[in-house]
Amino acid sequence: MQRNRKHITVIGGGFAGLTAAITAAEAGAEVTLHEAHHTLGGRARTAEGPYLTNEGPHAIYNGGPHWTWLAQRGLLGPLAPVPLSEAARFRFHQAGALRRTPPLGFLRHTLRTAEQAPVETDFLTWATRLAGPEAARQAAAYSGVALFHHDPGALSARFVQERLHRAAALPPEAHFIRGGWGQLIDRMAARAWDLGVRIEMSSRLDTPPLTDGPVVIATSLPAAARLLGDPGLTWESGRTVLFDLAVRTRKGDPYIVSDLDAPGWIERFTAQDPSLAPAGHQLIQAQLPIGPDQNKADGIAHAERLLDLGFPGWRERTVWRREALCSGRTGAVDRPGTTWRDRPAIDRGDDVYLVGDQVAAPGVLSEVSFTSAVEAVSLALRTRKLDLKEA
Repeated sequence: MQRNRKHITVIGGGFAGLTAAITAAEAGAEVTLHEAHHTLGGRARTAEGPYLTNEGPHAIYNGGPHWTWLAQRGLLGPLAPVPLSEAARFRFHQAGALRRTPPLGFLRHTLRTAEQAPVETDFLTWATRLAGPEAARQAAAYSGVALFHHDPGALSARFVQERLHRAAALPPEAHFIRGGWGQLIDRMAARAWDLGVRIEMSSRLDTPPLTDGPVVIATSLPAAARLLGDPGLTWESGRTVLFDLAVRTRKGDPYIVSDLDAPGWIERFTAQDPSLAPAGHQLIQAQLPIGPDQNKADGIAHAERLLDLGFPGWRERTVWRREALCSGRTGAVDRPGTTWRDRPAIDRGDDVYLVGDQVAAPGVLSEVSFTSAVEAVSLALRTRKLDLKEA
């Protein structure tokens, strides 16, 4: 019996890689996971130190498939839901000023489901026909919180509307891992170890390992292209500026500033999880999309304009600040005429499988990584069963 036990190699120890490793081990496979860094987590790492920042804002939606999977295994842990007490501190930026309520036309548009939106038409054109040009532009800008692209209106209407509808859902679908996503990664790693997964840290591979079992590649898409020697393995993503700021607490600071003039979103994360910063300090995070002709300074300037409006005296109150420019870190974006099915396939042939947030799997944000990881393991194990029957 042991001779027929399948061995699966997973390359990458982020959320997708750990999902694949746990799924395979639970199905009875032997699993080896290679992680290039000295810590697990990938983009789901949480920084060490007094300010527990993720690499960009992270949320988990309770309408997603990974929610149930994690909950069944006791991996979700303590959660920080969107605080209803902070609802009155939600601000919308429009025409150079902050307002407490969203425009009515924009609000009505968020209620439409994704099934009502066409795949082949860009979002701005479709939304303009339904709600008028102003409401369409505002809806496109607001959707940036869930897709981090500088021009959401140019993307497929179906793709954008799915994210807009879920990001604006009431009650909110978004929840937050208390203590940062590193806590979730630690629980997933412990689960993997308990299942007997062999985890090789600081193990960077330049080519797929020579093995008689399946290989699951759970890296970024550019890294997977280099690993497989396939420069055609690409899909569009976005460029963003990550902006983290810790300020001394001031009564009356907003919870969120959402820019309806251009995609931009600033959130005070300690509003839902005070453990992210020392007492008396507030942690603010933003991920601001920038276009191909823009640079880091443009994203920072955008953030500072919103901070000037929403957080009086923030410069004098700042105790810590961090900025970064990231490319290809926002997941796949679908242009008109394309859907998730058109992205790079999970099954690459020759028992090699690709997982992550830019591959052919449905979902929003981390749901794509999760769904692709589970599907990859299912395909790998199915192939093994067929091989055994033929033998």
